[in-house]
Amino acid sequence: MLKQLRNHPLKDHIPDEIRFLRQWFDNPIKTGAVAPSSPALARKMASYIPDDLQGPVLELGPGTGVVTHAVLQRGVDPSRVLAVEYSSDFVAMLRDRFAGVSVIEGDAYDFETIRQNHIREPLTAVVSSLPLFTKPKPMRKRLISLCLDALAPGAPFIQFSYALVPPVPEKEGNFTIETSNWILGNLPPARVWVYRRPVN
Repeated sequence: MLKQLRNHPLKDHIPDEIRFLRQWFDNPIKTGAVAPSSPALARKMASYIPDDLQGPVLELGPGTGVVTHAVLQRGVDPSRVLAVEYSSDFVAMLRDRFAGVSVIEGDAYDFETIRQNHIREPLTAVVSSLPLFTKPKPMRKRLISLCLDALAPGAPFIQFSYALVPPVPEKEGNFTIETSNWILGNLPPARVWVYRRPVN
């Protein structure tokens, strides 16, 4: 049934929850969650984006665009947003929904290529909805480290998860971690982990 939805003439009217579930069925490791983030979680993530920096904001794993919407509602100009999405279906949807946002189809874990081809100045923030816990810890650690290298001094790498522990503990890298309260309006409840490099 989920595969039939892909070619259905009313596919443009399918709720985002069904689109997300279909992606999860097709590739649960890549998608990681069975539903989009809640607006409350998205707003919490966007709230950590600095107001005093005007560089690009990189979004990893935007999915159906719930967090993208919150980033724009935060006041970030669409021209400053670069969204990296693995699913070609979601890429097409994001390009249609968010005029002015640069949406590229790619693998966030190939961050060196993304940085070389698309990032020309220090980032203001990285906002990640990637399912980091589906990857081995060395891959998580490497991605976070590379993103922190690309950020302006003190700028945040913003990540949500459903776990009780951070994707990479503070003691395992040159960064600090700030943790939000649980977002109980999300299903399942989630919280936000904010990584920053110390400013010397």
